[in-house]
Amino acid sequence: MTMTPQQVQKHVMDYLEATECQVIEKSPAHVTVKLSPRADQMLTDRPYYWGFVERTGAEPQTLSFTFVFDPEKYDAANAPAPGGGRGGIGLNGAGGIGNAAADGGLDAPGTASSATASGRPAPPIPAGGGAAPGQAPNAGGAFPAASPGLSAGGDTGPGQASANPVPGAGSSPAPSAGVAAVGAGNAPAANAGPNDSILSRYFGVTPMLPRLGPGLIRREDVTYGSRRLRQIWSAAQTEGKCLHLFEVPGSLQRMTLFSAAYEPWLAVCFKVELRCDLKREELHFIGVSLLTGELRENFGSRLNSIQLSPRLPENVHIQPYELTVSTGADLLERRIVSKLSGQDYGWAEAARRRLQGELEIIDAYYGELLKEPDEEQRLAVEEQYNGRRKETIWQYEPHISVSPVIYGLFHLRKQ
Repeated sequence: MTMTPQQVQKHVMDYLEATECQVIEKSPAHVTVKLSPRADQMLTDRPYYWGFVERTGAEPQTLSFTFVFDPEKYDAANAPAPGGGRGGIGLNGAGGIGNAAADGGLDAPGTASSATASGRPAPPIPAGGGAAPGQAPNAGGAFPAASPGLSAGGDTGPGQASANPVPGAGSSPAPSAGVAAVGAGNAPAANAGPNDSILSRYFGVTPMLPRLGPGLIRREDVTYGSRRLRQIWSAAQTEGKCLHLFEVPGSLQRMTLFSAAYEPWLAVCFKVELRCDLKREELHFIGVSLLTGELRENFGSRLNSIQLSPRLPENVHIQPYELTVSTGADLLERRIVSKLSGQDYGWAEAARRRLQGELEIIDAYYGELLKEPDEEQRLAVEEQYNGRRKETIWQYEPHISVSPVIYGLFHLRKQ
């Protein structure tokens, strides 16, 4: 027997919804959920913390989990894209820093670095402070007049020529211009917040899920056979063992003049275990009417066809019991015993024959060892012999056990 990830997800989601957990994120492969206090007490094994909450009346802080139902699909969806992270955004990505530098976006116009970045040789700059070919003459020498904050003069504004030549105007200004341009570009970024980072320009600011501290979100793979899935099933069985439900009437019943009569039913789902060295389990869902004493087999099929609610519906009334709950339980017990007594128990006879054969093998093996003259060794062999016989009898002896899995009172519309 096995279960698909979709079936496992349905079982887990039914439990989370029944315990009123808060779903943070959900996909076909996972669910991120903040547990409710009820679910936290059943799943996290924190008795000391919940004892503290009950004694002090403090606000409970429940845990959060990411339950992964299909680990391969979930890991593939969250794996980083090849070639520099998500969407190829890196230092040399589209629109990144590398391309900006290659296009001359980080250097002042007319400098040596911007001229050589495109692969063409930079035109020579006249030593006497003249302009490069294709540029207007500039009295300030090496720096272009249109570059604000880069003029050679002391207090000249943007676009004004400087009357004071720069010392060493004949030398190449590329290093100074490049440093000044890069510094000017980095100055606002140093004071910018997280909203001005390069990733936020492409993706916007996305708050990260907490990974440390009180907001820790733990990942657990919930697949068929996992410990967490067995724990959820055990919690659902413990809390959902005893039920008290009402049939939900149709919308027309609320507008009718007369209320509908509801009949009380006591129903029990029995689990029958037939066990020897082999094992078989059966489920028998039987209901008894506390109004008429009628017994009905396969009672679960009727419950599956209607909608049930723990709340008493409007415009209905419950008919008084003619049988007590203990009397109804006795009727159900006698019914399951009579049903089991009519079964074929050939498997039990075959198991006893196999048991007899195993005991004969054990007796033949330990027969000579029990004749050991040494008292200490004989006592050790005898203890081992008795333990082996008990283990074999426990394994092969036929056993039949009956236990209730689910039971409760169901108030259904009288048919």
